Amino acid sequence: MLQLKNINKSYKKDLILNDINLKINKNSTMGLVGESGSGKTTLAKLILGLENPSNGEIYINNIPLSKWQKINKGKMSIVFQDYRSSINPHFCIEEALQEPLWGKTKLSKDEIKKILKQVELSENILFKYPHELSGGQLQRVCIARALILKPKFLVFDEALSALDVSTQVQIIHLLQKIKEQYELTYLIITHDLELASSLCDEITILKDGNIIEIINSKYLNKVNHSYTKALLDAVIPLKVFSKEIKNDK
Repeated sequence: MLQLKNINKSYKKDLILNDINLKINKNSTMGLVGESGSGKTTLAKLILGLENPSNGEIYINNIPLSKWQKINKGKMSIVFQDYRSSINPHFCIEEALQEPLWGKTKLSKDEIKKILKQVELSENILFKYPHELSGGQLQRVCIARALILKPKFLVFDEALSALDVSTQVQIIHLLQKIKEQYELTYLIITHDLELASSLCDEITILKDGNIIEIINSKYLNKVNHSYTKALLDAVIPLKVFSKEIKNDK
């Protein structure tokens, strides 16, 4: 679906991304993992068309990104880490859900109830305000907002990192279900390699603006680079935690 060819990005004299070549297949989930300053956010901005690369090309379905976005407005969405600042605190949840559609036909009550059900939220929250919801509930609202425009490609920028581990596991299960239901393509941006392995088919490791390696999440025990191994050693095993959550139910 999405392909980056020989991408470089510089700000003045600083090279932020160096010769990035990456392919994300349709209906797959790609993880983009690296520490702060590795170039993850810059790469996400390029993929979303918020900035242009200094060199190289980005294609979706073999169409240049800018042209594809003109044809498919609203078909790329992003869910951010800071779910509290992503929603206007003066809006009730119903208003927050309608906001992406301003200037377009509003959702009916039944459509709102349907999308709340898809993200496993009760319609009882519709007239509540963001400060009245938990972090997990708010992030589900953000996911619902992203789905309203019926995207084909969803980017999650550290969208789970502010949540506790048990809530992360619940959201991971939700995202897996939604992906199958909508036939979506995901890009998961995170510093947490184990979290990425719980959700992604492939994982791209980024360091200092360079791709270190691209690995299959099923074979983390076969990683080659010492940096990737260090990332693995530094995280909580979410897959094990996820199994414990399931067994407790």
